[in-house]
Amino acid sequence: PVPWSAARDEGLKAALRRQKKSREPTPAERLLDPAELERLRRAARGVADGWVRAKKAGVTDEVVEDVRRAWSGGQELAAVRVVEPLRRCMDRAREILEIKSGGLVVWTKGDIHFVYRGSNYLENTKHRHKSIADIQRVPLEKCTAPEPQWKHESNTEPSTNHNDDAHGVFREINPSLAVHAYEEPVEGTLYEREVNRLLDSLGPRFVDWWWNTPLPVDADLLPEVVPGFKTPFRQCPPGVRPTLADDELTYLRKLARPLPTHFALGRNTRLQGLATAVLKLWENSLIAKIAVKVGIQNTNNEQMAWNLKHLTGGTIILRNKDFIILYRGKDFLPHGVKQSVIKQEARVDAQQVQEEEARLTVIDSLQMFTDLPSEETSAGTFREYLDFQLNHVQETTENNLGMVELEAEKHRLEKELKDQERRLSILMKKIERSNEALAKLHSSWNPSEQSADKELLTEEERMVFRKIGLKMDEHVLLGRRGIFDGVIEEIHQHWKHKEIVKVITKQNQAYQITYTSMLLEVETGGMLIATQKLTNSHAIILYRGKNYRRPTKSSPSNLLSKREALRRSVEVQRRGSMKYYVWERQKSIEDLQWRLVS
Repeated sequence: PVPWSAARDEGLKAALRRQKKSREPTPAERLLDPAELERLRRAARGVADGWVRAKKAGVTDEVVEDVRRAWSGGQELAAVRVVEPLRRCMDRAREILEIKSGGLVVWTKGDIHFVYRGSNYLENTKHRHKSIADIQRVPLEKCTAPEPQWKHESNTEPSTNHNDDAHGVFREINPSLAVHAYEEPVEGTLYEREVNRLLDSLGPRFVDWWWNTPLPVDADLLPEVVPGFKTPFRQCPPGVRPTLADDELTYLRKLARPLPTHFALGRNTRLQGLATAVLKLWENSLIAKIAVKVGIQNTNNEQMAWNLKHLTGGTIILRNKDFIILYRGKDFLPHGVKQSVIKQEARVDAQQVQEEEARLTVIDSLQMFTDLPSEETSAGTFREYLDFQLNHVQETTENNLGMVELEAEKHRLEKELKDQERRLSILMKKIERSNEALAKLHSSWNPSEQSADKELLTEEERMVFRKIGLKMDEHVLLGRRGIFDGVIEEIHQHWKHKEIVKVITKQNQAYQITYTSMLLEVETGGMLIATQKLTNSHAIILYRGKNYRRPTKSSPSNLLSKREALRRSVEVQRRGSMKYYVWERQKSIEDLQWRLVS
């Protein structure tokens, strides 16, 4: 490489290096002196007990009361352990703790936040028993955020009454107002400001949201029943299929993934207020994304989705334990378009009524001057259609209905019979092909002939050989392939060292076991001693004979190979199954023919 290549590569790496995002200081780092903050962090490292555990539902009233109880006991730091799902975003957990408790998080270790109460903490008995839910119901317009005490201490000396009202940091800040403090419309991109403006128009925010901003709307604070609520009028454009295709469903799910969560829901029924807000949201968005609150008992996402679907008329494109995503549908009409469609339909109906009245007036005037018969005046009208139905169409009686049902049942049986016969013919063709394959395999199998010169054994010798064979641990196992050249070769390998060989077979039928034992005796040239029933199988005992001589070629050429034996076994099993299905089809055909005749 050239000498200047290294410098060029370093410059390229510096240009392509990802810029590290600057870390924003926390409120504690902004408001507290560095020396005081370091002292509090050293004190937090020594806290060993008195931890407060947050709930799965978030920082509830009980958690806030436990924090304030720890502060009232003389501790200036309270340790709060955060659990799922709020632990997924510890920055958001810190914001919620500071909003609801009024303290400052001075240090975070893992999933534990250490909350500082303030230098002159005095517990406010006026708001001691006031729940967070009650505070959230205060209108936003009536709330004004008090200035933090830390700023007063740095500028001027505050009065005594002011210290009592604003002890600590954000001591009595309204949570709803604190949400706006973290989501100033002036800050952020244009998209974030528009999302916040849209969500503010839908309802109050969910402060305990465990992800980053924007905070979703708290659907549980929306009205349960809306007077005069009705499922909206829907009409699909002409030539458009109302259902969703697979690629459209996939596209909508991908589209919903990066969208912010619009609502957080924790109840299963009484969702008319949420349905109204969803319909309002659909004016600006195709999709409504609803999160299921965590830690609330008896939540059922299936029941939630079913109620929302029937209240809004939308389409559920995703439902699980965390989210419910609703698509507004192709037949959704915004409010302005819906009113225009309704007015147009009313205008068309009124015009049709006027045209009918004008036509009847003209017909009456023609009858007065030309004396046309009354039968001809109904031409092209609905009255003519009714007269045709009355005069030329048979009346629907119980007998006619019975005949129609009988003909329909007969047609169904004939169709089913034809289908069964077609399936039977297919099975017969398959059996023919299977027989041809078996015949081809059997053509290469030439069993040996039994020798006429056989040795004779006494009963005592047979008894002894039988006991020896049953006590043997070594054996030859016959599998699904049956008898092939490898089995005969293995038997001769046993006879090389012992006079007796035990063959284990899994066959259950008596004629199969007899045929196998006789075939082994013929192909090996030995003597069949006994066939014994075991627990789960049968044992065949073979004796090699006194004049046994090992064959020059251990593997016989007149039997099937291992691969051919497996093909034969599979084909026999397949043919047996097809014969059973043929019997079933024939039985079904006979039953159908009997029902058609009767």
